[in-house]
Amino acid sequence: MISANNVTLRIGKRALFEDVNIKFTEGNCYGLIGANGAGKSTFLKILAGKLEPTKGSIAITPGQRLSVLEQDHYKYNDYPVMDTVILGNPRLYEIMKEKDALYAKEDFSDADGIRASELETEFAEMNGWEAESDAATLLNGLGIGTELHYAYVRELDGGQRVKVLLAKALFGDPDILLLDEPTNHLDMDAIAWLEEFLINFNNTVIVVSHDRYFLNKVCTHTADIDFAKIQLYAGNYDFWYESSQLMIRQMKEANKKKEEQIKELQEFIQRFSANASKSKQATSRKRALEKIQLEDIRPSSRRYPYIDFKPGREIGNEVLTVEDLTKTVDGVKVLDHISFTLGHNDKVAFVGPNVNATTTLFKILAGEMEPDEGSYKWGVTTSQTYFPKDNTAEFKGEDTIVDWLMQYSPEKDVTFVRSFLGRMLFSGEDGLKKLQVLSGGERVRCMLSRMMMSAANTMIMDEPTNHLDLESITALNNSLIKYPGVLLFSSQDHQFVQTIANRIMELTSDGLIDRQCTYDEYLESDEAARKRQVLTINTEDDLD
Repeated sequence: MISANNVTLRIGKRALFEDVNIKFTEGNCYGLIGANGAGKSTFLKILAGKLEPTKGSIAITPGQRLSVLEQDHYKYNDYPVMDTVILGNPRLYEIMKEKDALYAKEDFSDADGIRASELETEFAEMNGWEAESDAATLLNGLGIGTELHYAYVRELDGGQRVKVLLAKALFGDPDILLLDEPTNHLDMDAIAWLEEFLINFNNTVIVVSHDRYFLNKVCTHTADIDFAKIQLYAGNYDFWYESSQLMIRQMKEANKKKEEQIKELQEFIQRFSANASKSKQATSRKRALEKIQLEDIRPSSRRYPYIDFKPGREIGNEVLTVEDLTKTVDGVKVLDHISFTLGHNDKVAFVGPNVNATTTLFKILAGEMEPDEGSYKWGVTTSQTYFPKDNTAEFKGEDTIVDWLMQYSPEKDVTFVRSFLGRMLFSGEDGLKKLQVLSGGERVRCMLSRMMMSAANTMIMDEPTNHLDLESITALNNSLIKYPGVLLFSSQDHQFVQTIANRIMELTSDGLIDRQCTYDEYLESDEAARKRQVLTINTEDDLD
C-alpha cells in the first residue's frame, strides 16, 4: 500500500495540492485524471519520492518495492536491452553483477566462495534464474523481437526504447507500479498486451493516461484531481464521468428545492412578521431559514475546446485514386504497390504496427514526399488539409501564436484570428505566446485551429490525439464523428478509432488489408482469421 498524508505542494503562491489524503491499496489499478496542469505527473513524482512536498508525507508498506516508468529515453543508451529490463529490480541486478565479478577473478579465495554462496542463495530466493526468461517474455509481449534482446539500447528507435523502459518498469513483479502515459508511442498490439498484463497484475497500479479505452479497460478506481484536491471513485473512467455528472445534477436539484423552500419561507416571514397572532410562526420560520445551506457547486477546472470542422464546399463522388504507390525510406521498402480508392462518405483509419508506412503514405498524399513508383489523384472537388505527426518544423521562429495563425487566415483580421484561438482555449494574453515556448498540447491545438480555418472537405490526420488531454481528445473525437467530409487518420486511441472510422486499412508486409467496418469488427475478424490460421497449421501437423 502507498498513501499520501496531508500532502501539500506550493509553487510560488499557488497550491497545486492542498492537504491531500488518499490511500492506494493492493490489488487495485487507479487511473489518475485531471485537466492539463492539474498536477497528475507531479503527484506521481511525489509518490515516487522524486519530488518533496511542501508539507505532508508519503508512506509505503515496509519491504514493498516501487517501480516507475522512466521518461528519459536516453538514460540507458550504453546498456544492453536485457540488462536495462533487469535493472527494473536493482537489487537483483546488483547480485548478478557481483556474482559475475567474483567468478571472473583469477585468485578466487575462500572468502570469495563464502560471498558467492550468500549471493547464490539470495539470487535463488529472488527467482534470479528466471530473470532473463521473464525479461524476454515482457519484451516479446511488447513487440521487441528476440534478435534485439542483447543489442544496446542506443541501437533501437524511439518507439522501441519506450517499450524497453516499460518492460523495465513491469519487471520483477513490483509491489507498487507508477505509470505516466504508458501507451504513448505504443502500437495497438502492444497496448492490447499491456491491458491484459495490468488486468492480471495483482499488486498496486497508479496510471496517468489520455487513452479513455485503456483507462476503462484496466482501472478499478479513478482518482480525480481538481481544485488542489483528489477525489477517489470506485470504477473506471466512464463510471467516474457518469458519477461526477450525476453528483452535480443531484446537487443542482437539491439546491433548486432549497431555493424554492427559501422563497416560501421568506414570503411567509414578510407577510406575517408584523402579525401578532402569526409572530411565533414567523420567528420559527426565520430559524428554519437560517439553517438552510445551499450546496457550493464549484465548476470543474476542466476546459473543453470548441472544435468544429466545416467544409467550404460539398465533395463529389471522385475523391482519391491511389495506384501502385511504392516508397523506400532509409533502405527499407515501407510501401509496396499500394492501391485503393476513396468514396465521398469514407472515414478511414489506418491501423496496425507499421506506423512508418502510414506516415509515409500520408506525407505522399499531402504532397510532402514523392513516391518512387505509382501515382495518386485527388478529385477536382476536393480540398485537403494535413495534420503531420511531427509538427516541430511548423513552430520555429519568433512569431506569436496570433502572427503564426494569421498566415493561414482567409481574413487578415486579428479579431477573426483570435476568435479561432479563443475556441481552442488561447484567451487573452495566451495569443501572444511565442511559438518556441508552446507545449505539445498547445501546438496540436494551434494545428487544429489552422485546419478549421482551411474549411477543407478532406482531412489527413497522423496521430492527432498525441499530446492532448482527455478533454481535448473528447472534443476532437466528437467533432470528427459529425464531420461531413472525407477523413484519413491514424491513432493509437482505441475509442477514437472505433467511434469515428467506417473503413479500416492496414498496411502489412503482404500488402494492404482494406475492410468496410468498424475497428472492433475488424479486430474480431482479424482474431478469427488468426485462429483459423492456427487451426490450419495444427491440422497439418496432425496429418504429418
